[in-house]
Amino acid sequence: MVDVMRLVMRAGGALHLRVYRASGGRLMGRTSGMPVLLLTVAGRTTGTPHTTPLVYLDSGGRYVVTGSAAGSPVEPQWFRNLRKADRAVVEVGRQRTQVTVEIAPPQERQLLWEQLVERSPGFDRYQAKAGRVIPMAILTPVRGGDAPQA
Repeated sequence: MVDVMRLVMRAGGALHLRVYRASGGRLMGRTSGMPVLLLTVAGRTTGTPHTTPLVYLDSGGRYVVTGSAAGSPVEPQWFRNLRKADRAVVEVGRQRTQVTVEIAPPQERQLLWEQLVERSPGFDRYQAKAGRVIPMAILTPVRGGDAPQA
C-alpha cells in the first residue's frame, strides 16, 4: 500500500510540475490559498537535480519552504536534499532564480512557523500529526542570480 501511495504522490507531483511550467504558474500556482514555487535541488548522493512543487511563504523577498510532508513522521526527500545543498533554483511563474539555502534556526523557525500557520492553518494539523519538529528552509535570491531556463 505504501508503494502505491508513493507512486500516486510522484505522479501527482509530475503532473503538477508539467501544468505549472506549461502555464507559467497561472495553473497550479496556488494551493490552499498559498502560492506555489518549483524548487530544483541536487540529490544529496547522486547530484542529480530534482524539482518539486511546494507552497511557500514570502518573507521579505526570501522564499520559505516547509518540510511537512503533510504531517508524515519522516522528513521528505527533497528537504533532506536541501539540507546538503548550498544553492538551489526556485521558479515562480516563468522566473527562475538561484538561491542560497539556510535551514531556519529554532528561534527564526518559530516566527516563520507562526506566519505560515496564520496564512494556512492546516500546517498546525501537520505539526500535531508529524511527531517531529517540522523544519523550514529559507531560500534567499542571489543577486544577479537568474538561472538559465530549463
